Amino acid sequence: MATDSGGSAPTPSRRAVSRTVALRVVSAGVFALAGLIFWMSFDTAKGVDIRSDDPLPKLSDTIRTKNTRNGRLESQLTGVRDDVDRLTRQGSGLSAAEQARIDALARSAGSDPLTGPSVEVTLNDAPPNATPLIPGVPDPQPNDLVIHQQDLQAVVNALWQGGAQGIRVMDQRLISTSAVRCVGNTLILQGRVYSPPYRITAVGDQAKLRKALDDSPPIRNYLQYVAAYGLGWKVTEARKTTLPGYTGSTALHYAQPVSRP
Repeated sequence: MATDSGGSAPTPSRRAVSRTVALRVVSAGVFALAGLIFWMSFDTAKGVDIRSDDPLPKLSDTIRTKNTRNGRLESQLTGVRDDVDRLTRQGSGLSAAEQARIDALARSAGSDPLTGPSVEVTLNDAPPNATPLIPGVPDPQPNDLVIHQQDLQAVVNALWQGGAQGIRVMDQRLISTSAVRCVGNTLILQGRVYSPPYRITAVGDQAKLRKALDDSPPIRNYLQYVAAYGLGWKVTEARKTTLPGYTGSTALHYAQPVSRP
């Protein structure tokens, strides 16, 4: 076997060269992958904190913007409708009796403002870290600490049963086709979104309205959760309150009046 007698450095084997090249390729691949991940995170965030507790910050901002816009459009619609009503009265050619009947129907339908003594009910979620306020009551589940659709409906139904002449939920007047609906812990009413606390105001005989609230079985059940976990419940009275007239559409999209023979 020939030997190197000149003292030169040994030549690296082919296997060692291949291993070195492989390590360099892997290292380059790792750095390239890391760079791609950083670039994708930057492109996804676009200035938004993607580690925020709110998973949909842009969606919540959009909802607030749409709510503000809807409120502004409703105010404009109310002004236009007032102008139309005024012009219609001027050129309708109706007799005083006919116009009085139309005005009475408008009041019954809820499209005119209503003023009188009122009862207001306020419902609110319990604190998120609420603990039982009564010994022996089990620890609350998340659903025990929030206002549900049936709670709002129970109050509205009780007030109607108590002879309410008109009801306002938050800042909107209810009519016969109004639907009180909740999605999660938010209220959706006639195209607007609301968060608690929820305020329900009824104009009518205050004694009868309060008695209807006290006699309602669903409300008595709700008051048990008020006592156990601290859900919000407040009933107040006012000598004079003005409810706004309903300003939305009254056209029926999913139902038709029953035709009489």
